[in-house]
Amino acid sequence: MFRWRVYWRVLQTSISERLTYRGDFVLGTLVRFLPLVTQVFLWTAIFAGDESRRLNGYSYRNMVAYALLVMLGRAFSSMPGLASGMARDIRDGTIKKYLTQPVDMLGFLFWARVAHKLVYYTVATIPFALVFWLARGFFDQAPPSETLLAVAIALVLGFLIGFLTEALIGLSGFYLLEVSSLIFIYMMLNYFLSGHMIPLDWLVGALPVGSFSRGVAAWLLKWLPFQYMAYFPAAVLLGRIPAEEVPLRLLVGAIWVVVLWQLNRWLFNRGVRRYTAFGG
Repeated sequence: MFRWRVYWRVLQTSISERLTYRGDFVLGTLVRFLPLVTQVFLWTAIFAGDESRRLNGYSYRNMVAYALLVMLGRAFSSMPGLASGMARDIRDGTIKKYLTQPVDMLGFLFWARVAHKLVYYTVATIPFALVFWLARGFFDQAPPSETLLAVAIALVLGFLIGFLTEALIGLSGFYLLEVSSLIFIYMMLNYFLSGHMIPLDWLVGALPVGSFSRGVAAWLLKWLPFQYMAYFPAAVLLGRIPAEEVPLRLLVGAIWVVVLWQLNRWLFNRGVRRYTAFGG
């Protein structure tokens, strides 16, 4: 009970911190919508307004809808500054506050990120609603309620996987003095393997038909956790994944959450045992 009271206080305090500089936060939130405009212009130019044209099985309407939904998924799963901030705290000794006070580091950072997302979506509700209303004609049909439920669960999984993956990189700061290169590699892989740049089925389709590498790539992209950060919620809503396969894929995502959480706890406990800090 004491721990939950602490986390509730962390959540409240973090929300207050986000609202302290609300003008800057609101401006930063709105600016993040500008790349979406670029995406719409890009696909409009590629398809040249031809509704009958198909590109790797996607129509112009599908691609614009995919760009909107991927942005929604990325808004849940992206954790800017988390890994670098954790590594910096380890390097400069700030992590001592988590070791000398009855507050778990991972729990504190998790609820701080929950607060960030709550404030972000409160601010972004109107822009998101406006964007989706303007682009309502790009969706083929209204999805059924069970599909919307699956997408909601997928977005939560994306948030958890995004947090735990970046936290794992941040905790590597116990062993590495600088993690910026590791973060860069992760962000580059995530940009491609999450489906943020292009749909994952395009990556598989780029390999020779029937090749062993194509089969391996399809298997990896299907079961790796990256897809839950962008591609999977969008693919479910657009009907790119068979309905009978969605529950299994959601279960796999939940298993990844458990695995990543255990890896975080293991790395944190080992890191604390070997950690040495000096100063006040």
